[in-house]
Amino acid sequence: MKKIIVTLAFVLFTTSAFSYSCPMLWGEVDELLKTAKDSGKTAAQIEEAQTLRDKGKKAHDEGSHEMSEIFLKKALTILKG
Repeated sequence: MKKIIVTLAFVLFTTSAFSYSCPMLWGEVDELLKTAKDSGKTAAQIEEAQTLRDKGKKAHDEGSHEMSEIFLKKALTILKG
């Protein structure tokens, strides 16, 4: 019984910690923004990616993790494309 309770507690408390990857995504965006100019991105592309990154961080801070991931993935598409 003790093992079941410990396992259940572990699953419940760690699921929320790993359910969203916003911080990892905006970290990746930040790294790509550092080298965006050198990799041939235009100023407009860099500005749009930065704006999307900022919107993603704001959405995350407001608790809208789904929107945050959408904004951050769009920024990554621009920077990687």
